[in-house]
This record gives sequence, C-alpha cells and structure tokens, in this order.
Amino acid sequence: MVEFVRGLDLHDVTLSGESLGGALSLTAAVDLKDRVTRVVAFNSYDYPEGGMRANWIARLIIGIVRMPVLGPVFAHLEPRFMLRKILQGGYVDKTKLPEDFVTELSRSGHRPGYDKVARGIFRSLEGFDRARERYPRVPALVTLVYSENDWSRPAERDRVAQALTDVHRITVPRTGHFSALERPDTMARILLDTASR
Repeated sequence: MVEFVRGLDLHDVTLSGESLGGALSLTAAVDLKDRVTRVVAFNSYDYPEGGMRANWIARLIIGIVRMPVLGPVFAHLEPRFMLRKILQGGYVDKTKLPEDFVTELSRSGHRPGYDKVARGIFRSLEGFDRARERYPRVPALVTLVYSENDWSRPAERDRVAQALTDVHRITVPRTGHFSALERPDTMARILLDTASR
C-alpha cells in the first residue's frame, strides 16, 4: 500500500480497510505522512486473539493452525463447512454471509502456498496488537468505525481511540465483525460522508 501510493506520487489520499485492513491503513498512514489526509478504519483488528473470538470452532482451528507440528496439516485442510461456520461468527445476521464469498475463500485456501500464508498471518497476530504503539503518530483525520457486535471489546476500542490524535467514532448497530459484507450500504455511506467532510 505504501509503495503504491508513493510510486504513483498520490496526495490527499483516504486510506480505508476493515479488520486487518483497518490496522494496516492506520499504520500505513504513519509511513505516508503528508500524503494521507483521512483514514477510515472499520473494526480495526489490533488486539490479541481476534478471529479466535468468533466462536468455539474458530478458537479450535486457529489455535491448531498456529501450532508448530499440527499447524501446517490443518492449514492445508480447511474444509468448506468449517470455513463457513468460522466466518458466521463474524455476523449478527448469518444469512448475510454470501455463499459465493465462501466459495472464493475456499478456492483461494487451496491454492499452492496459501497454507503457509495463512499460518504466517495467524502466527503474527501479536504484531497487530503492537501496531497500536504507532497510532499516536497517525497524521491524518481518523474515522474509527466499530460494529456493535465486533470481536473487539469496548476497552480495546477506547484504547485505540485514545491513542489517536484526531478521531471521530461511529458505532454501527446490530452488525458483526464483517461489516462491509453484512451492511455494505452503511459502510459505503460512511466512506462517502467521510470523503465529503
């Protein structure tokens, strides 16, 4: 993301992302300094455990995937029905989980090398927790959006907001971690409102 913005010599940039993308947008804004004017972070994933909070299946599978010996085996398997159950833990209205999205994630999960990438992400989650240390240096206006039923806890959300200098907070009611899929119209409206401010 940083190389893309610098490579195209972009200015007055709005960065936005959800989950890991929210944390990445906030930290990228630090590296991009005066090029970024706004950040919209949806359900920023910058706390320990994260996806393991979705449900008991997620706790079990992610915990095993992070293990040294069993991890590579389980990361490679990823049965579709388990993937669906894990993802449903990020929704209030579980009927909003698009079946074609599950299909695409399942297909991607079986591509060569993906199991190594998945394990790498799950094993590096503590790094996203440490990303908060950089938030006081975010030079842009930040809109911090959390779903009412996000995996993050209220104290964790407050800690993120307190670390930022110029922050506007929004809570989206009756929505889970995957807000862009569960309430896409609401998320689009927030992005457009932020850009016009």
